[in-house]
Amino acid sequence: MNGGNKGLVSVIMPFLDPPVTFMREAIESVLGQSYPDWELWLVNDGSREDAVALAREYARRYPDRIRYLEHDGARNHGHSASRNLAIREARGEYIALLDADDLWLPRKLGEQLAIMRCFPEIGSVYGNTLYWFSWSARPEDHSLDFMPSLGVPLNSVSLPPKVLARMVSGAATVPCTCSLLVRRSLLDESGGFEETFTGLFEDQVFYTKVFLRAPVYVASQCWDRYRRHSVSLCATASPEDAVAGRRKFLHWIREYLLQTSIDDDSVRQAVLRGLWELDHPWGARVLRTGRRARRLSHRVAAWLSDPAKELG
Repeated sequence: MNGGNKGLVSVIMPFLDPPVTFMREAIESVLGQSYPDWELWLVNDGSREDAVALAREYARRYPDRIRYLEHDGARNHGHSASRNLAIREARGEYIALLDADDLWLPRKLGEQLAIMRCFPEIGSVYGNTLYWFSWSARPEDHSLDFMPSLGVPLNSVSLPPKVLARMVSGAATVPCTCSLLVRRSLLDESGGFEETFTGLFEDQVFYTKVFLRAPVYVASQCWDRYRRHSVSLCATASPEDAVAGRRKFLHWIREYLLQTSIDDDSVRQAVLRGLWELDHPWGARVLRTGRRARRLSHRVAAWLSDPAKELG
């Protein structure tokens, strides 16, 4: 892998048959960044001609900033392999990820880099994400937009493996890849994306490698929009695919902890609990119901002791 140019952000955007209007908006959101020192790698993962033509058009218009890549024979190898292909060519000190159907707000890179420079010990930073339904311009979709509770301390540095353990256990929201900024040196150390994961959970495998090795700053700001639409990978995956993907992910973590010296009991226990819940779905539902009931009873008790507080 190449050494990183100081201050340069390498933006990685793999694409496989995205709607061209979505992809154009994603690229324009990079061009619209207030922070100027970036390069964009558009990686063809076996896409059709219209998306390829759009990528080549932007690479021709901005030859010093936007570059087009493809696998041998323009074949499909999955997001993990496509991102690794670009990371090997990337020149930046920092790596940012953006899928071809999502977009960034203009101050995303500038504000995240300011955090990186303020906290040199961190390996990555992410914030909240707008789950974006209203892109459709249908009035009924505006009420569907939301930002989840991240489930970890905000506007602070979390030491490893706190964020990962909560993510694996389901107590923390898995960050969207479009929200993450990571140091190139950390990717070199962790080995990048795991290419055996070609669809679901490839992001969580990557987070496992990154969040186990270095502190992460989690911000309350929202810098990006995760477009929800009917042909996205998450929307088209079946419940069976999701269960199989999570099982594969949890087994991978267990093996990864055994193979590396980066072991932690909180992550291991979260993995074992997750596997048990997959094998005993009825018991898992009972436990979740019990936990919700206990949380509600605690809130009610607190409210009874001080009715002036809101019961939320």
